[in-house]
Amino acid sequence: MNFLAHTPSFVFFTGKGGVGKTSLACATAINLANQGKRTLLVSTDPASNVGQVFEQTIGSTITPIHTMTNLSAIELDPQAAAERYRKRIVDPVKGLLPDDVVAGIEEQLSGACTTEIAAFDEFTGLLTNQALLAQFDHIVFDTAPTGHTIRMLQLPGAWSDFITKNPEGSSCLGPLAGLEKQQEQYQNAVNTLANEHQTRLVLVARAQKTALLEVARTYEELTTLGINNQFLVINGVLAQQETLHDTLAQAIYIREQTAIEQMPLKLKQLPTDYLALKAFNLVGIEALSQLFDQTTVSQIRVHHENHDSMPQLPSLAQLLKQLEAQEHGLIMLMGKGGVGKTTLATAIAVHLAQKGLDVHLSTSDPAAHLTNTLDQQLAHLTVSRIDPKEETERYRQHVLATTGKNMSEQDRLVLEEDLRSPCTEEIAVFQAFSRTIAQAGKKIVVMDTAPTGHTLLLLDATGAYHKEVTRQMAKSQSHFTTPMMRLQDPDYTKVIITTLAETTPVLEAAHLQDDLRRAGIEPWAWVINNSVAASDTQSPLLQLRAQAELPQINKVLSSYAKQVAIVPLQAQEPIGVDALTKLTR
Repeated sequence: MNFLAHTPSFVFFTGKGGVGKTSLACATAINLANQGKRTLLVSTDPASNVGQVFEQTIGSTITPIHTMTNLSAIELDPQAAAERYRKRIVDPVKGLLPDDVVAGIEEQLSGACTTEIAAFDEFTGLLTNQALLAQFDHIVFDTAPTGHTIRMLQLPGAWSDFITKNPEGSSCLGPLAGLEKQQEQYQNAVNTLANEHQTRLVLVARAQKTALLEVARTYEELTTLGINNQFLVINGVLAQQETLHDTLAQAIYIREQTAIEQMPLKLKQLPTDYLALKAFNLVGIEALSQLFDQTTVSQIRVHHENHDSMPQLPSLAQLLKQLEAQEHGLIMLMGKGGVGKTTLATAIAVHLAQKGLDVHLSTSDPAAHLTNTLDQQLAHLTVSRIDPKEETERYRQHVLATTGKNMSEQDRLVLEEDLRSPCTEEIAVFQAFSRTIAQAGKKIVVMDTAPTGHTLLLLDATGAYHKEVTRQMAKSQSHFTTPMMRLQDPDYTKVIITTLAETTPVLEAAHLQDDLRRAGIEPWAWVINNSVAASDTQSPLLQLRAQAELPQINKVLSSYAKQVAIVPLQAQEPIGVDALTKLTR
């Protein structure tokens, strides 16, 4: 494998959700540990599943992997990091300042911005902690899906630049006069990321047109950040021998090879590895150790017999019949990266628009590009994307034109400085999210959300705003409606949890459902997407994968979902109105 040769101290795995970053990162860490290298595996994904993969609890402290020597892991928990960060700021002033002042500080530190900064501080600390670097030979990063990771990698430079240009100012980090240490840490992190002798970044993709286009955009953004030592891994490629006597396998093989042949030239110039699709779930040390093994299906020893049978499940079309009578409302698709939220959201929007309903399709995923899935305009359907950069600039201009309109020159300079803070983006994205939710009062809004961790951070911001509005309005007893109240209203909002019939996506979907219920949001339905078990195949490898799906499908039915629909694996990649329409027939 090219990406494993002469491995530097830091290795980052990034890419679109669901392409196999976690599996590759875990398998790489195992590979290095088996060579006698002291290895630390770090997850920066707010919805980390590294613990599930290794079948043990890990958490936010460095934890040895029980069944391995030389291997430890840590999951950067944004909420735990934020709580530690708040304690560092608040505890020293308790008893010294009035209780109402302390309460005000705690309220200011309750938002999603503080959560992001706290996790980011821990991330840069791992890149610059000399004691840690002396303890480990390699640190392998399993990062969040692309949009969240790009944001994380941009922050060292953004904060370093902000502090340099605003030496006398203040921000949500506190007075900048006390941040010299952080500035040095941020600058060191920038230097480490750009040093090809210290850092390697592995772009992970599937052999799909949309995934390869996103990887090409990621390549360009990382190059702009000065990260040039990039490798490409195309994961889960169907082997040609699986296409004999099976039309589904033949169609998948042809479309994958076509996507590889037509991928952007800039990607073809990168050192590239190809990993074959496996017949088994990549959970546990034994399975992960076989990821780089090119063993064919005929050589695979099946460890268990599968006695589960395929249940009869409704199609997506049957599920959508319940929505066709609505004239307005919000339909939100949530789930782990790579389960097909964008495709299903677009298919649902197309279906409802073709029924003559007024539909708006939007996405809150920083890395999503709906136009890659929807290839033409359609009557009754409008499309938008919450672009973080555009929303941030719009928010800045609005604040300067309103709040800053009658300010003195000095006060306006302070306001402008505050708006240059990287935290401003979180506020701007939340406001755009709120505007999109509000549109559902007049039309059908279908929203493709970011992968789980990023979406939960956005919901945290929604919850914090709801609490603040409730507190302020309590005395006036005025009627008000917050975005959180709309999300909690089952007549206004239908949340569809999307998953694959695999161990990790189902478990993460179940955890997402628990988080939503704690926020007072009850999911409306689950959709099991790209199911091999629901398709017709004679390929030995695909049949083994179909067998492995059955326990997970039955678990969704018996333990998690109130209503379920299933979408079979498609021979044709669902891009364009015609292919999307087939999903909802």
